[in-house]
Amino acid sequence: MNIILLGPPGAGKGTQARRLVDERNMIQLSTGDMLREARTSGTEMGNKVAAIMDAGELVTDEIVIGLIEEKLEGETGGGLIFDGFPRTLAQADALADLLANHGQTLDAVIAMEVNDDALVQRITARSTCGNCGEVYNDITKPIPADGKCSNCGGTEFKRRADDNEESLKTRLMEYYKKTSPLIGYYHAKGQLRWVPGLGEIDEVAAGISAVLDG
Repeated sequence: MNIILLGPPGAGKGTQARRLVDERNMIQLSTGDMLREARTSGTEMGNKVAAIMDAGELVTDEIVIGLIEEKLEGETGGGLIFDGFPRTLAQADALADLLANHGQTLDAVIAMEVNDDALVQRITARSTCGNCGEVYNDITKPIPADGKCSNCGGTEFKRRADDNEESLKTRLMEYYKKTSPLIGYYHAKGQLRWVPGLGEIDEVAAGISAVLDG
């Protein structure tokens, strides 16, 4: 089963993707993670990525699709989770063609529905483990009392410099401008499913599971 997780910054896509990896043996394909992995891989594609990023240029859609194709040619486990891709209609078309060429389909597009004001409140209280990236929140999931990450035991935590109200509203507006065409695109294809994104982690996971099992 191959799915896309759509949602604004801080909606919890990464958290839910990791649960799907653990519980369903799916593989998370995050654009950022793939680029970082490729950059140090030493492969021909990886060397291209490194050269582009070192020059401060944007990685093209063609290269991102190439990285995804490499993943499709390997072991795909219980399916793929596309996180952060596609972002545009052109990328959505390219992904559909790529999956079709490999005899695969996109089974669901899960849009995580959020309230912007609540999302801003959540993100401004967010911090991450500097070692493994586990996400914490002062309100809903505080850093453990012993000061150690519950996932890896790390003791260094950080907040993003742009996790403030003004920057977040700008990022949200940019997200909605880019993503609204995708909502219509996948709705027209009958693939779009909405899941409330601001409940407890287990509640959101149950909503996603209901979509996948349905």
